[in-house]
Amino acid sequence: QAKLVFVTSLILGTTITVSSNHWVMAWAGLEINTLAILPLISKSHHPRAIEAATKYFLVQATASTLLLFSSMTNAWQTGQWDITQMTHPTSCLILTSAISMKLGLVPFHFWFPEVLQGSPLTTSLILSTLMKFPPLTLLYMTAPSLNSTLLTTLAILSASLGGWMGLNQTQVRKILAFSSIAHLGWMAIIITYHPKLTLLNFYLYSMMTAAVFLTLNSIKVVKLSTLMTAWTKAPALSTMLLLTLLSLAGLPPLTGFLPKWLIIQELTKQDMAPTAAIMALLSLLGLFFYLRLAYCTMITLPPHTMNHMKQWHTHKPINPLIAPLVTLSILLLPIAPIICTIP
Repeated sequence: QAKLVFVTSLILGTTITVSSNHWVMAWAGLEINTLAILPLISKSHHPRAIEAATKYFLVQATASTLLLFSSMTNAWQTGQWDITQMTHPTSCLILTSAISMKLGLVPFHFWFPEVLQGSPLTTSLILSTLMKFPPLTLLYMTAPSLNSTLLTTLAILSASLGGWMGLNQTQVRKILAFSSIAHLGWMAIIITYHPKLTLLNFYLYSMMTAAVFLTLNSIKVVKLSTLMTAWTKAPALSTMLLLTLLSLAGLPPLTGFLPKWLIIQELTKQDMAPTAAIMALLSLLGLFFYLRLAYCTMITLPPHTMNHMKQWHTHKPINPLIAPLVTLSILLLPIAPIICTIP
């Protein structure tokens, strides 16, 4: 079956990149990943899906080329092909822009909402979680030699634009795309100071996003107006969605608060209190559109004059992963002391 081949290739490409020491191997893994996800994006043959696949391919190909170029420049200057030996400043600069492009950090974020909007919900989930993992590991491995001022600037820009541009969206996938950009800002800001926190943030973010996407997939929702009618059909799922969205926003008793809290704590330790304050304020923008989603999910009862398609009551099987993912997305805050003891 074709889908099995693509998913296996995705896992293979990710594994190759994550476990490689040599730049060319890392590049090969990224290429396998890009080629494997393209059929999953353009599966529906809708013009928008084809457009999304084309945009994705062009952006990722450019980023891969830049990545290869930066590693070649580094090898030319230092004679090293090892990923951890990225020491030449120009190479580091090009690498930062290449990985920003791969991840969708501002100012290279324009492709991401468009591609997510053109993809099915499950593919959008893979794009926002699994496809971000290989570039993030490369960033993790090269973090000590990267320019922290540049990364901090990109991170603040990502958090602000991810928040602002998500405010007036009505398509759920675009809102989640902008939330992803904002979360990437939080990951990028801390990577040169405490890389393990970046990975923790990524794992928790992936978990919460997976819970949200799988829930939306079960109730077949892609825009806010359909989300308003979901409450009557699946009250339990809607409640779960509400809590997971609030967790993504980073509200205190929920899991999503944990990475934000630890990152702000680490930033203040690094004498970057103003930066931490800016990031905390920018997360309020994200909170606004998560609250809007949550409000549409739970609190609004739809007026009967809404001109949208009446949804059929189809009993789509509920994904068994939703329950554990939602539980983890809500209740993981008490593991904070364990994480704080890890060096």
